[in-house]
Order: sequence, then structure tokens, then C-alpha cells
Amino acid sequence: MNSAVATTPLDVKLMNLTATVLFVVALVLVGLATTRWAARLSLFDIKGIVVSGDVSHNNAVTLRANVAPRMSGTFFSVDLPRVRAAFEAVPWVRQATVRREFPNHLHVVLQEHQAVAYWGSEGELRLINNFGEVFEANVGEVEQDTLPRLNGPQGQGIEVLTMYRAIEPLFSQMDMPVDELELSTGGSWRVQLDTGANIELGRGGMADVAARVRRFLQTLTQVTSRYGRQANALESADLRHDNGYAIRLHGVSTTPAVVPKK
Repeated sequence: MNSAVATTPLDVKLMNLTATVLFVVALVLVGLATTRWAARLSLFDIKGIVVSGDVSHNNAVTLRANVAPRMSGTFFSVDLPRVRAAFEAVPWVRQATVRREFPNHLHVVLQEHQAVAYWGSEGELRLINNFGEVFEANVGEVEQDTLPRLNGPQGQGIEVLTMYRAIEPLFSQMDMPVDELELSTGGSWRVQLDTGANIELGRGGMADVAARVRRFLQTLTQVTSRYGRQANALESADLRHDNGYAIRLHGVSTTPAVVPKK
């Protein structure tokens, strides 16, 4: 005996498929409508902003008061990148991380700039942080009284800071701290010590400049003693010579060229 297998007609299959698709679409639309309705409930209006992290230079209450008027939307629709940008526009704020806290709060974690030096020429000082980033802030709020001054072409803050970190310990070992370090647009380095002495370091990368500084400092005491002076009598020096350097000492009228002994 032969058994016949019943098959569903094609038009019935299409009808079933269409009904399923329409049902799914209807569920999605209902879900979207419900979500939009719920998102507009006053329950989800932003009721508060919690600020944590570095707030040494900014009061958390003042921060919230300044940023809140620039916000719009509810817990679901608030523009987090815009909120982050508003906080990062505040002086001393380097970075802000913003996240939602259900059902109606935002939590903002701040990272402030850590000033390690002044940046720029006299009269238009800014600040530079420990990442070599130059930023605008009230220099009168700097807590340290002995920050050095760095200067150089735009966009080269990290290079100048790196050079400072390489040579400053060398001078400090001689009790001659660096007060200023400058990179000219032509690529030449110059330092001023806290004694007021100006030293031309010449061109080159960190290794070349540091080698010149070491050679200079290793023989400086020997040279100054010839004239009955100590190292802090240095008025100026030029390290751009191939085989030595030239110095000027307070109270000594000559500027001798010196070839260090090896």
C-alpha cells in the first residue's frame, strides 16, 4: 500500500510567514513605543550628578551648577559625550568619564591636570602637565612656588619636558637647579639656572645634549677654581663648541675656551 504525505500548499506557507513577520514587527513597534513612553516619564529625569576623582582646583557643587544648564534629555536620552565635553572645558580638568546610574543619576569621575612647569614666555604663561600637555588655567592657583619655566614651538611640549627631565638632575647634583629651559624654533636648546646663569646647549637630541652637559659639569669646578671662583660664579656658558666650551664668570673679564681633559 502507498501512503500519501500531505504537503502544505505554498499560499498557506506564505500566509503563515507573513503573519509571523507582521507579529514580530508589531511586537517591535510596541516595544519602541513603550520605551519612548517610559523614557519620558519624570522618574527618568536627571535628578543629580555625582562628581568624584580629582577636585583639588574645582568645587564639585560649582561644577554641577555650571554643567547642569548645558544638559538636556533624560536618563536614556542624555548625550554623554556632550556632558563629558562640558566638564573637560572647565579649567584644570584634563579628562572626565561619565556614566549613567539608574534610574536618574550621572556619575562623573574627573582627572585634573598635574602642573609640573610653567609654559611660554613672560607675560603669556600657561602650564604644562606631567604628560607634556600645555593647558590653560589660572597660574595663580599653582600650589608649588618653584616650578620651572619651559618654552618651545607649539606642539613640542613633550619634547621640552623630556629634555628637562634628562638634564635637570645633572645640574641639581652641582647645586645649580634649572630655572628655565627653552627650545628655539631653529632647534637650539638654552637653559637658565636659578643663579641667573645662561647656558647655550646647542642642537641635538637628548643623548647629545646630556653628553655636553655632563662634560661641562665634570670640569666646571676645575676651571672656576683657576680664577679663585666657585661654580655658582658662572655667568654664562656656550657648549656649542666641538671640543670644549666657553664660559664667563662674575668678576672675571676673560671668556676662555676650554678643552676638557680626557
